[in-house]
Order: sequence, then structure tokens, then C-alpha cells
Amino acid sequence: MKKINFSAGPSILPEQTIEETAKAILDFNGSTLSLMEVSHRGKDFIAVMDETVALFKELLNIPEGYSVILLGGGASLQFCMIPFNLLEKKAAYLNTGTWASKAEKEAKLFGEVVEVASSKPDNFTYIPKDYTIPADADYFHITTNNTIFGTEILTDLDSPVPLVADMSSDIFSRVIDVSKYALIYGGAQKNLAPAGVTFVIIKDEILGKVSRQIPTMLDYRVHIENGSMFNTPPVVPVYAAMQTLRWLKANGGVPAMEKVNKEKAELLYTEIDRNPLFVGTAAKEDRSRMNVCFVMAEGYKELEADFLKFASGKGLDGLKGHRSVGGFRASIYNAMPLSGVQALVDAMKEFEKNNAK
Repeated sequence: MKKINFSAGPSILPEQTIEETAKAILDFNGSTLSLMEVSHRGKDFIAVMDETVALFKELLNIPEGYSVILLGGGASLQFCMIPFNLLEKKAAYLNTGTWASKAEKEAKLFGEVVEVASSKPDNFTYIPKDYTIPADADYFHITTNNTIFGTEILTDLDSPVPLVADMSSDIFSRVIDVSKYALIYGGAQKNLAPAGVTFVIIKDEILGKVSRQIPTMLDYRVHIENGSMFNTPPVVPVYAAMQTLRWLKANGGVPAMEKVNKEKAELLYTEIDRNPLFVGTAAKEDRSRMNVCFVMAEGYKELEADFLKFASGKGLDGLKGHRSVGGFRASIYNAMPLSGVQALVDAMKEFEKNNAK
């Protein structure tokens, strides 16, 4: 029995992505060479890079005037690349979790940072709503989905200044209006590909406005001009991302993903709210569709380890919650089928039957 992977990242990937990438690692395009050893400047891999970027633009309906680049370093490198390239005087940040906090910390190295709001005092269990974005900020940074605490911004915000969004864990999970964003970025290992590649979608006109000198490798313009090949790109993760995007397109694109993601989240949250053994940790209006966080209810705390063992016996893997929250976390990214969520719900019901007081 193959396990059902609820891990937060590295996470579940479509079977097509795993199988096709495995084939290419053994023999890329019939070349008898492994994908891991071919030249990134060979025509076959350039075609992979071009298709991956084209699929990004098609599936997200990216307008003219935006570039898509594929880099290394993870989303964490973007925490400093963004202020390096965009922060001249002041930046605004919304603090909704661990990764938002880390992004904000890096920006403070480059200039003034205004934290417009934070849910930290309540352990990041909600998304702040009432705040003012400084009109003189160079940009406003948000993290749309918080993997650790299970909250998500599910609408495209209106901002009086360029809007920058970390969408590491919810990109392609819902329809977005890219034109509302100046820059969207994310690490791949949560909804797109194995770790090693980072995507950046950037509005070209926002670049070149800071007075500081930018190191070559940290200058977005260099990577745009060189088609993401200023240095050797992460070839295998890029190829895997292309396969995921092909799978996504073949399965109805982002609108279809959003529909099934809503169904999966509703199914699981309904069971959490019904089941007397479990309770959700995030405010209901801000619940993530990607990372569902919950704990044992009062009176059942001692059963946490028992449920994890029980779930593991059912082939449900990666459900242990982050140490900051405890309990459980079911990550139900695009590649997670509805049947996987149903299997978890069935396990929760069976565990209730066996343990309810």
C-alpha cells in the first residue's frame, strides 16, 4: 500500500511528475544521457525552460509586461533579493506567520520597515484585517498561505503601493489576478516541484529604481536578460515543475484545481468541526485550503500520539503538526486527491468510534 502523503513540504507531487522525471533521470529525451548530466544550454533543456515559463504565463494568465524567472536559493533567498531590488526608503509588511516574520527581518537590513499588522500575539491564528498600508512605501509584502499555522489570504488584496506576495504553498491552487501584484514568488517544494527551484513573477517596470548597487547574482534584471540561465539552473526541479504544469493543464488548469481544493478543504474542516475529539486551530474565516491544522480537543489531549500511530497504520503519512502549533497538520495541495482527504476523514471517524467518551 502506497502511503498518502500529507507532509507540508517537501510534499506530495502528481504521479506524472514523479514518473516522467524518473524516466528523464535515466534517459533524457532519448539521448541516453541522464537529465542530471545534460547541458543546461543544450537545445533539449532550453526547450524545457521555455515550456515551463510559457505554462506559467498561460495557466496564471500573466499579462504583458511581466517576466517569469526560475532561480535557486529557495523563497528564503527572495527575502533579501526583494528589498535589495525594491526597497529604497520604506517597505510595509503584514506579519502572519513564521515565513512572513523571516521576510520582514531580512528587509530591515536594507531600510525602514513598517509592520502594518501582526497576528503574532495570538500565535498567528488569524489574518489581520484592519490596517493601513503607508502610501509612501516602496512595496507591501504579504505571505498568502501560512503552512505552519494554517491560515490563508484567499482574495487578491488591493494595495496603494506595489504588492509583493510569497505564494510558495498556494500558487496554482486558486485563480489570481496577477495584474494586482508587482511580484509573486515561491519555493517549489510545496505545490510545484521538488526543492531546488524558485519561481519569481515580476512586473518589469518596478525594477531599476533603487540607488544601491546590486550584486550580479541578486539582480532580477540579470536573470531576466539571461533567461534564468546566468548561472546553471536547477535542471531536475525545473523539469519536474514542467511536468506538474503539464499535469495541471491537462486536468483543467487553475479553475479546476480551485474547485476541487474547496471540496477537499470543506470535507476535512466539516469533519474537524463535527468530531468531538478534534478542534481546528485557525480562525474559521481565515482557514487555509492547503494546510489544515487541528489538535485534540480538551479531554482527549493524551490521545495525540495514539491518533498519529493509528493514522500511520492506515497509510496516512506526515500528519504531525509543526512544533509551534502541535497537534496535526494535513497538507492537501493540488496533487492530493479527494480520495486522500476522504481516507483521513474516515480514519478520524473510526478513531472517534474507538475512543469517544
